[in-house]
Amino acid sequence: MPVAQNLMTKEKIREIIAKRAAREFKKGDIVTLGIGLPTEVANYVPDETRVIFQSENGLLGAGRLHKGENPDPRVINAGGAYVEPIRGCCFYDTLMAFTIMRGGHIDATVLGALQVDGFGNLASWMIPNKFVPGMGGSMDLVVGSKRVIVVMEHTSKGQIKIVQKCDLPLTARGEVDLIITERCVFDVDKNGLLLKEINPIFSLDEIKASTGADFRVSSELCEMVL
Repeated sequence: MPVAQNLMTKEKIREIIAKRAAREFKKGDIVTLGIGLPTEVANYVPDETRVIFQSENGLLGAGRLHKGENPDPRVINAGGAYVEPIRGCCFYDTLMAFTIMRGGHIDATVLGALQVDGFGNLASWMIPNKFVPGMGGSMDLVVGSKRVIVVMEHTSKGQIKIVQKCDLPLTARGEVDLIITERCVFDVDKNGLLLKEINPIFSLDEIKASTGADFRVSSELCEMVL
């Protein structure tokens, strides 16, 4: 493990990733955030960007996490955490929720991953020998969204997560557009992975050593804004 990794807490790692992902949206985008780390992205989107967050459970216009007392137990995000509804939000049933997700109405989906590979394949829902209730709406979201952004720690317990080819059950094939970790940012295109940003506390050699997939380095490689 790189020395730099030891200097960051779990909370700091998640903050770096969530803040960087929050810079990917433009005003008016409809965005869905998956369970876990992706839900934290909502806390860092600038007010002037005015992104509209869609919750899988039937809310268009989910705001930031509820910080006060007496939250409305009916207003939650995909992870079941209480959120603030924004002015002008709307609520709808499951049928409409999946119509929005499958119909190409989502500008960007932000999801976590167990594995992502150099072909843009995503494995995000099943760990071998572990009980999993199902993949939820992730398959619909990934295929139906205009842009798919994966946010995750670069490695997990020493295991490489950006691999040459996924060996876990796939959520979707060839749908990932961008990968954001605490170490770097990869674009995913028809030619594979392109390293476009790097956290300055990590070296290029450290990125190569902790990434299982082949990748190109952008001629315009720059530092991540932390």
